[in-house]
Order: sequence, then structure tokens, then C-alpha cells
Amino acid sequence: MIAVPENFVRSTVEREGAAGAAWIAELPALVGELLDRWQCVPDGEVVHGGVGVIVPVLRRGAEPAVPAVLKVSFPHPGNVHEPDAFAVWGGRGAVLLYERDDERFAMLLERARTQTLGEIGAGDEDGIMTVAGRLNRRLAVPAPPELPRLRERVDEWERQLRSDDEELTHTLPRRVLDAAVATVRELGPGRPDTLVHGDLHARNILRADREPWLAVDPKGYAGDPAYDGGTLLKSRFVALLEAADLSKAVHRALDVFAEAAELDRERVRRWAQFHAVETAFHGRRHGFGVARGGLRRESLVQFADELAELLT
Repeated sequence: MIAVPENFVRSTVEREGAAGAAWIAELPALVGELLDRWQCVPDGEVVHGGVGVIVPVLRRGAEPAVPAVLKVSFPHPGNVHEPDAFAVWGGRGAVLLYERDDERFAMLLERARTQTLGEIGAGDEDGIMTVAGRLNRRLAVPAPPELPRLRERVDEWERQLRSDDEELTHTLPRRVLDAAVATVRELGPGRPDTLVHGDLHARNILRADREPWLAVDPKGYAGDPAYDGGTLLKSRFVALLEAADLSKAVHRALDVFAEAAELDRERVRRWAQFHAVETAFHGRRHGFGVARGGLRRESLVQFADELAELLT
């Protein structure tokens, strides 16, 4: 039986309540069942992300045994199409999918290393943007029809932006909000048949052996590949805070990513601006992963405001 990390138990129960507690109670037995079915044995310490545990394993039946990871996630809409994306990529720029159990939100995946692009590339923003841009280009392949389209989120995005504008105290100029709304209306419907990672950032890009870098944790959307340029830039907030010249650093990041990804820079900028506005509002409502409250949260909210205005 695996030992579920205490931090993961606490965060899951806090977020999901009784349903989370019930799932956690069943998780060790579920993992054991999957290990038996897929002929695997544990091979290291159990780690976790935001919504799932990752068990390093060795896959029996081959000589030598194949290293892999068993990932089991709390049932959540954001994880439904993760295996679909992996299946389409077939190891092209992402870890390989060996087995899947969609009912249990479980996958057996190729094992990459534990080092992320954010850790290895710390201090080299050009390098991070280049690696991520090249992966973005490789992952932008034809999407299967069952994947959700970004265009289906346009109304939801606009409603949330309008609600945040009305309900929250903020100082974002009207033109900044209008620009974000225009982006989701005008770019959201674009490229409906292209597979998009949906959460491409430096912590979801791992050092590997089969290829230098492999993507993990996709959401699996179909739409504009420039969308992921926005998710990437959003993830670099803390690094950008240290820039001597914020405007120069931001525009350099956009230039490098767009060139590496072979995307229109203006589309990347517009998605990045939308993500900055969304982050500024989300931070006001919920805080940030690195700061749920206090002065640190306030400073990050102000920075998100500044970045949103800069990108407008």
C-alpha cells in the first residue's frame, strides 16, 4: 500500500470536502489494483501535483524492466482529456502514454526526470522561452473531434471578466478590460482543429532522456496555439518581478517565444494580456499559489495589473 503525502491529503480535503476525503481513503487500494493490472511495482517516493499523485514504478514483463509513472488524479473536468492529448502526440514532444483507465482518471506514463525547465533554466529567460516555444510548435498537431474547443469557453470567459469587473475593487482601466474581452471574442474561435496543451509552463516541461525536454499535464484543447504563449508568460510572473526593465523583459519574452513557436507575435501578446487580466482578477478573489493573502498577495495583484496594462 502506498503512503499518500500528507500535504496532498490536506489540500484535497480542503478543496473537495467530503468527496475528496472519500477519494483519498480509497486511493491506496486503487493504486494497488492498477499496479497489479498493469504489472508494475513501486520504484520510488510518491509525489503529487495539484490534483493527483504520481507513483514511480517499474513495469515488469520486459528485460530490463521499463521505468514509468502511475498518475492517478481526483476526478475533475480539467483532467478528462489529458490522456487524449497524450494519445494524439504519441510521444512527440510529450511523455508517452502506455496505459489509461479513464473511469479512474489513471494513466501509466513514460517516466521523465524530476527536473523542470523552470528549475534548470532559472535565470535564462531566453532559454526557457525558446524551449517552450519549440515544444509548442511540435505539439500543435491536428486535434481529434472529441476534444473541447477553446471557442466553447468564449462566453464563459467574457461572463467571468464582466463579473470580476463589476464585483471586485480594482484600478484596471476600461481599455485593458475591453482588450481582454476582444481577445476572447476574436481569437477564441481561431484554429479550432489544432491541439493545444492548455497549461504549458516551465513546471510542466521536464528534462528527459528520449528527448531533451518533454511536456506533461496537458488540458487537451483545440484552438489557437498562441493561447499557450499566454499561459507560459503568466507562469513567469515571479521571474519577471526581478527584471530591471519590465517592459523590455516582457517584450523580449514575447519575441523569443513567438519566433521559436513560429507564431504571430501579436496573437501571443493578446493572449498574454488576457491571461494577465484574468490573473489580476483571480488573485483578488483567491490569492496566488505562492501567496494566499497579506502584503505578498497585494504586491502580486499590483504586478498583474501593471503587466496587463503593459501588454494592452
